[in-house]
Formats: sequence, C-alpha cells, structure tokens
Amino acid sequence: MKKTIYTLLLVFLFFSAKAAKIDTIQVFSASMNKNIKTCVIVPDNYKKSKKKFPVVYLLHGYSGNYATWVKSFKEVGEQVDKYGFIVIGVDGNYSSWYFDSPIDSTFKYETYVVNELVPFIDENYKTIASREGRAISGLSMGGHGALYLSFKHQDVFGAAGSMSGGVDFRPFPEKWDIKKRLGSITEFPENWEKNTVVNMLGLVENNNLKLIIDCGVDDFFIDVNRELHTKMLAQKINHDYIERPGKHNIEYWENSLKFQLLFFYNFFNN
Repeated sequence: MKKTIYTLLLVFLFFSAKAAKIDTIQVFSASMNKNIKTCVIVPDNYKKSKKKFPVVYLLHGYSGNYATWVKSFKEVGEQVDKYGFIVIGVDGNYSSWYFDSPIDSTFKYETYVVNELVPFIDENYKTIASREGRAISGLSMGGHGALYLSFKHQDVFGAAGSMSGGVDFRPFPEKWDIKKRLGSITEFPENWEKNTVVNMLGLVENNNLKLIIDCGVDDFFIDVNRELHTKMLAQKINHDYIERPGKHNIEYWENSLKFQLLFFYNFFNN
C-alpha cells in the first residue's frame, strides 16, 4: 500500500512539474507612485529554453484584478504550455478602464501598461520585445482597454482582441464608475467621445493591427459590438468578428479565450 501511494505521489509530482509556472510580482508605477501586482504565466519549458517568447497581455473586467486569469480560467495554464508564450495578467484597478483619467491624476493606467509594465516585462523576462511579439486582449472593461491601448500604441502591440468588450460606453453613463474616470457625460461630453473605442477607428490605418472581436448574442454589450463591427467593415478595417450564443459571464469567456489565444498564436507564427 505504501509503495502504491509513493508511486502515485511520484506520478503526481511528475505531471505537476510539467505545467506552466505562475508568478505574482510587483511592478512599480512611477506615474502613480505605487506598486501594482501582476500575474506572470510562463510555459513549462521557459527556464530551459534559450529562445525568446511572445507575450499576451490580458486585461480583466470591471471589479476584477490581476489574478482573474488564473483564479477563474481553469485552462489558461494548459493554453500557455500548448502555444508556448508568456501571459501577463494585468491589474487595471477596480474600474480604471485602462486609460489615463483626464479628471483624476491617480488613475494613469494607459501610461502604466504601455510605458511601465511592458518595459518591465521585457527587461525581466525572455520576451520578443517588439510589436511582432506582443498581443493584448481582455474581457468587458478589459476588452475596451485592449482595443483602446492597441489602437493608440500600434508601435507596441501587433495584435489585439476584445471579449464581450464595452466598446462604446456612452449608452451606459451611470454604470461601472465610468463617470468617476471621465466626469459626467453631461458636463464632460468630449471626454466620453474621444475615449470610447468606437470613435477611435481613424487611428487604425493600413490594417496595421491583427484584430479579433467577439461577443455573446445575449450580452448587454452585443449592440455596441455590432455597431463597432459595422463601422469597421465600412472603413475596410480587417478583423475577425464572432458572435456565439452566450451571456456576459465566465462560461462565455472561458470558451472565448481559447479562440483568442489561437488567433494570437497564428499571429506570432506568421
């Protein structure tokens, strides 16, 4: 009996060792004068490999945090091992929407992600430190954030995705702390107009970005995603657009993430 338990323990340890490694690190933000927790998931072969790895930055939704991707997504480690890239679980605070707030100088999450987090990851991990080796995606608030950051920083990110993204938040002026970041829509309409993704398509020139956007048909963001898709078609912006049965929930996003990571794998290997 003892021998059997010992053998099972060895098998368990063997398979446990053959898995993506998860680190929680602190990244200092000079722009906000604070340390911000970040989740880094590296593939099993990371330490032994001499090659450099592409990186996917994942942005959580409203009320989430850096650990969302490892706590709620059961297969993310398997996907990291399967595709052989690094995944970064970014912390965007409870409700930053991933831009630099024009009314609150303590919220500078665009500056943090682009100018502080990405350089830190490149300095401390074996990354392909170019847009060809970087992708960004997110869910809900993070879907908006991923498109927002990639549209504005195409020199940093070569591919981007949105899962159930709040790609036009103007129809929701009282929701999700947006007015805390931008001011009320009646007092500061220009802040809402220039910081919502659906109005930023003019930045996407020459189809420089590889884009994937999806949303469940029963999601409260489905109408704004359809509007974004229609505008992108009219402006001849290449993108993959997917609608599937589903709501604004983890069951939809777990499935969605698999499609998006495959999309990024294909981008990295073209």
